[in-house]
Formats: sequence, structure tokens, C-alpha cells
Amino acid sequence: MNQYVHKRFSQQYKATIGADFVTKELQIDDRLVTLQIWDTAGQERFQSLGVAFYRGADCCVLVYDVNVLKSFDTLDNWHEEFLKQASPPDPRTFPFILLGNKIDIDGGNSRVVSEKKAKEWCASKGNIPYFETSAKEDYNVDPAFLCIAKAALANDREQDIYFQGIPEAASENEQRGGCAC
Repeated sequence: MNQYVHKRFSQQYKATIGADFVTKELQIDDRLVTLQIWDTAGQERFQSLGVAFYRGADCCVLVYDVNVLKSFDTLDNWHEEFLKQASPPDPRTFPFILLGNKIDIDGGNSRVVSEKKAKEWCASKGNIPYFETSAKEDYNVDPAFLCIAKAALANDREQDIYFQGIPEAASENEQRGGCAC
């Protein structure tokens, strides 16, 4: 998140104590979009943040460390908890993206989660897009966020089309031509 928004990486970066929040503007086609990004650093205590935190989200970026199996193993829990709390209109089409981060460590020799395994997980969740990234080396960070931003916009347009297609019924008073007084 720090690399994406501020183009900075720090070895001394402290894991999120609370939920970090940043914004970034970007141009997508003819629209200026403001991304509002919340970072919980994958800490279980944030699973209880509840509806107020997740509701209204337009997309979800799941990140795991390719060198730490436990971070990959918790993805199912984070995915399900997000859907439960955010309660999107159609969970099957809600935009997610998976980032396998820290691919730069030890030249990839300390990796414990293969790209194949990650892609299989993504396929099992409805073909979630997958990117391997390095925040330290600024590798694939911008393309990943652009991908999820475009997916969120596309999903938003589909929802707009869906809601525009539902005619509003006239109120009982309007149908009678009278007023409520």
C-alpha cells in the first residue's frame, strides 16, 4: 500500500497497529477515480470490525506472503469473512484480487506457496485475478491495483444497469392523484 500510494518502501515499515487508510487518484479511461484503501495487515482482530468497516466496499485486495504458508492458509477465512460482513448484492461477481507478495526475498528460494497453488485457489473462487508482487522492488504493484480498480468500476456499472432496469412503483398517493393530507 505504501509503495503503491507513496512510491516508497521502508525496511522499518511497522505492521499495521490499527487499520491504515490512504487515498490515491488515478485516471481510468475517461474517469478520475479516487481509491480509498484500508489496510488491516491481515490481523485476525480486524475480522471483528464488522459491517460498518466492510459495507460499501467496491472491491477487496487479498494479500499473502509467498514465503509464509500460514498467510496463504488464512485466505479462505478472510475471503468468507469479507463477503459475510460486506454483504454484496452478488457475492459471486464481487471484485476480488489476490496478490502473492514478497517474491523478491532470497531470489525466490524461500518461497513456500507456488504460483500454481495460488492460481488454483483463485480458480476455486470464481477466477479471481492473481498477481505476484514485490512491494520492495515495486514489481507488479501498479498493474495489480489498476486491475482491481477497473474490475470495481465494471462491477459498479453492472450494478447501475441492474438498478436502472428496476422501475420505481409510484406511491399509493401518486397513483390516486391525491396527496397525503
